[in-house]
Amino acid sequence: MDNNAIADSFSLLAKLMDIHGENSFKSKSYSIAAFNIEKLPVQLSELPAEKIFALKGIGESTGKKVIELLGTGELKQLIDIIQKTPPGVMEMLNIKGIGPKKISTIWKEMEIETIGELLYACEENRLKLYKGFGEKTQQSVAETIEFYLRSKGSFLFAQLKVMEETIHGFLQKIVGDKKFSFTGAYKRQLEIITELEVVIDDTAENIESVFNAVQDLTLVEKSNNELLYRAAQGLKFRLYSCDETPFLRQVFLRGCSVEFATIFMETFPTIDFNLCKDEADIFSQAGIAFIPSCQRETTEVIHLAQQGPLPELLQPTDIKGIIHSHSNWSDGGYTIEEMAREAISRGLEYLVISDHSKTAFYANGLDVERVKAQHQYVDELNRQLAPFKIFKSIESDILNDGSLDYSNEVLFTFDLVIASVHANLKMTEEKAMARLLKAIENPYTTILGHMTGRLLLSRKGYPIDHKAIIDACAANQVVIELNANPNRLDMDWRHIGYALEKGVLISIDPDAHSLAGFDDIRYGVWAGQKALLPKERNLSSFNLAEFEEFLLQRHQLKNI
Repeated sequence: MDNNAIADSFSLLAKLMDIHGENSFKSKSYSIAAFNIEKLPVQLSELPAEKIFALKGIGESTGKKVIELLGTGELKQLIDIIQKTPPGVMEMLNIKGIGPKKISTIWKEMEIETIGELLYACEENRLKLYKGFGEKTQQSVAETIEFYLRSKGSFLFAQLKVMEETIHGFLQKIVGDKKFSFTGAYKRQLEIITELEVVIDDTAENIESVFNAVQDLTLVEKSNNELLYRAAQGLKFRLYSCDETPFLRQVFLRGCSVEFATIFMETFPTIDFNLCKDEADIFSQAGIAFIPSCQRETTEVIHLAQQGPLPELLQPTDIKGIIHSHSNWSDGGYTIEEMAREAISRGLEYLVISDHSKTAFYANGLDVERVKAQHQYVDELNRQLAPFKIFKSIESDILNDGSLDYSNEVLFTFDLVIASVHANLKMTEEKAMARLLKAIENPYTTILGHMTGRLLLSRKGYPIDHKAIIDACAANQVVIELNANPNRLDMDWRHIGYALEKGVLISIDPDAHSLAGFDDIRYGVWAGQKALLPKERNLSSFNLAEFEEFLLQRHQLKNI
């Protein structure tokens, strides 16, 4: 083991001790030892033990650990503290702008254990609520994390959607006048993209020749008509050539799931792609209704298309109101009036303000007196902004025992209640189910917020029996949120079909903490498209009159 490796071990040990709040004198001594060891002109492995102990900044305690490292290649104290530290917390040491003391605050006070959760907290303006974290620090940390995550090679669909024009222009410069088309997971609007798949109307030999000449691209692998390149920014491009295959056939089949493509070709083996001008012609030859690319996932959708036209594709313009938004009364960045006027400028008919509840102290949640004050303020705004309407709501924390964190007397004052889990997310399925089911059975719960608590690429979310939760929502007339924040997209679109079967309404909500957060509604819409969600079954597609009637009927049904 060389000096650099030994120094790295001591440096990491010092940082982890600071994160855990252990003896600061010892952690500082290990940090000093790391600094001194890096500067040594001779390798420690070449020195006898007695000379190691005599070195400046080493001492007896540190010297013994050096001997341990040289003899075993490991340091037991370091191994022990690593085992006590969540991997995501250790990964935070890679983020410039936050040292061990701030990481300790993030972990122990904010209860954040992954970089993705930390980025989400920055987006919700939560970092700046804690001592030592200002607006500039929060912005810097967010930018550093985004760069770091990009370099790891997995992207949210939303991240690539924002860059689509730039990526298209980049590829256009490389391929020149050759046709190309995005396909694969991106074309199907899957929530996580590990490779951007592209079909190019050229031979594999020509494609390799032109792409190898691009400085920022590295060839990772090649086989037959496939080439995989990695860009300097971490994005991987899987390129398909058309040596012996019609361009449209490649684009179509590569843009379907394996299950869909296999069953489709087995069911319609006589399709002649050479006679098709576009994908509509493919379905016309098959004699079935057109299936949008985002819905080409399962066998079931093929059977539906054989029976007749599929439901009209949900569009962002079908959204009539913003449900689930946070103002500066809790952890949002804008006043309720500013958010309302932004909604009006977008042609929307209503806004549901659902700030955090009193248990969410980390998000400046509203105590009972502030709830009353906010309701008075909303009443005044509604007089000013009519016919636009602001609805009084709250995102009420689901506590450990499944109860909501206000009394029934307070819950009664809201137009609707979104019930969500925000704390103690490390649960067994049994615990999570008991907690959610009790909240769903609360007569004041209108919407179940972000069902599993997942953060894509960051946090799996707690395990649940989706069908049992959906059944409970059906029995209790509770709407299920499709949280449109691209980091969440929770509930997962894969379970929406069952919810529709059971008569459960879905609500596509942006969970907006800023004016720009309203834009996230489109990601929820695109996820809803995959599940064949019709606008009639999406609560946020109800116009103002329909939304008010829904609330009235529900209150009468629940006798609240």
